[in-house]
Amino acid sequence: MKTRAVISLAIATLLTATLYGADKVNLEKAKCPVSGKECAADTGVDYKGAKVYFCCNNCPKAFAKDTAKYAAKANQQLVVTGQAKQVKCPLAGKDLNPETKITVAGTDVCFCCNNCKGAASKKTGDEQIEMVFGDKAFEKGFEVVKK
Repeated sequence: MKTRAVISLAIATLLTATLYGADKVNLEKAKCPVSGKECAADTGVDYKGAKVYFCCNNCPKAFAKDTAKYAAKANQQLVVTGQAKQVKCPLAGKDLNPETKITVAGTDVCFCCNNCKGAASKKTGDEQIEMVFGDKAFEKGFEVVKK
């Protein structure tokens, strides 16, 4: 009898976590890829097997109209929210060297060597975001975390 109660409690806990928040994303550091403002949890749209979030319900329309324009910032948001993780150098696609870590748009990024780190460090603002999180770089260096 006691075993059944423990199993039932475990199942109930698992179902509750699945239905009410296991998939919640931390939007604390996330910025809308269209406006740059804080994101709202109810504005998420599917993107690359995850969700990208916006500040309002108008921004997803602009994003859908010209996804390529906002892709680097959307990719960066996937990383900052923990929906994607870095697995390789975004510039060369090689193994990471933790000693090359820099912060790009509030996100820690490592590279394979000091040459790649130097190239990224020379860029600033949107150019740096595009270099490190643009679609080609994202494909080389990051992967969406499977749930």
